[in-house]
Amino acid sequence: MEEVPDHLEHGLQIVFIGYNPSIRSGELGHHYANPRNNFWRILHQSGLTPRLYEASEDGELLKLGYGFTNIVARPTVGAEDITRQEYTEGRELLRGKLALYRPEIACFVGKGVYTEFSRRTKAEWGFQQTEPVVDGVREFVAPSSSGLVRMPMEEIVAIYRRLYDFTHEGV
Repeated sequence: MEEVPDHLEHGLQIVFIGYNPSIRSGELGHHYANPRNNFWRILHQSGLTPRLYEASEDGELLKLGYGFTNIVARPTVGAEDITRQEYTEGRELLRGKLALYRPEIACFVGKGVYTEFSRRTKAEWGFQQTEPVVDGVREFVAPSSSGLVRMPMEEIVAIYRRLYDFTHEGV
């Protein structure tokens, strides 16, 4: 199955980083394409997007200053299907992408994505108070947008709203 292409460029405000694409995303070639994934609703409800986007429009978010990538590019049914070797390789590739494109914020969509990348054992929701892995790139940990997450949607949206508030300070 084809990898879902990254949407990255220089000067982005936020790069959203997932574990890896779902099978549905791999089939369609777009990020967060599984209809049970709440990503696009979360972005809209938190204020990060002015309207509800669809997965097929993921490339359009570059115009808003948002990019997309994953720690592992291979689509799988679930994160449990990712091998240790894939995480090791993905961690280095992701570090390189962040160093090259230097977004203002790296938003990890799930605590596990962040802990795999940073090799830290725990993380709090929101901006991390530790030294960033890539100098100058602020690290933000948000809940996974998977429909399997048991956290109430209002709580998830409130955490993403912190990103909106930070990026719109003084606007």
